Amino acid sequence: MEIFIKNEYPCIKVDARKIRRHIGKVLGSLDCNEHEISILFVGDQGIRELNHQFRGMDRPTDVLSFPQILGDDVPGALLLGDVAISLETAHRQAEEHGLSLEEELTLLLIHGTLHLLGYDHEISDREEERMRKKTRELFELIYPGKKLADTCNF
Repeated sequence: MEIFIKNEYPCIKVDARKIRRHIGKVLGSLDCNEHEISILFVGDQGIRELNHQFRGMDRPTDVLSFPQILGDDVPGALLLGDVAISLETAHRQAEEHGLSLEEELTLLLIHGTLHLLGYDHEISDREEERMRKKTRELFELIYPGKKLADTCNF
């Protein structure tokens, strides 16, 4: 498993070792031990540009996922994809969700990773509930006993 992390928004510090450990645990739980993931932390302007470029939406968001699973003919680890997170938005949402910034980043990474694996809460109520349940299960794996508030729509 390879996990690449880059912070392009140095105004907010991120503990890359902790993030790597958390996402490693999540990937292991999802049977993705042979996969590679890239995580990019940006500010609201950076995520806005990505959102506009790739989704046609000219506004910031919290997390974007870019799945890139390649076939078995590629040597080495399977490229799962990229996750981009706005640290500014995560910082604001952490307060709203009653979480620390680290917990909010973990939550967003879980959400983004599930999107990389094909989960999509936007296609049906049933899929939204499936993704919500899996998100909470994985969050509890990292933070045993910590429950997400009902106001958290993940």
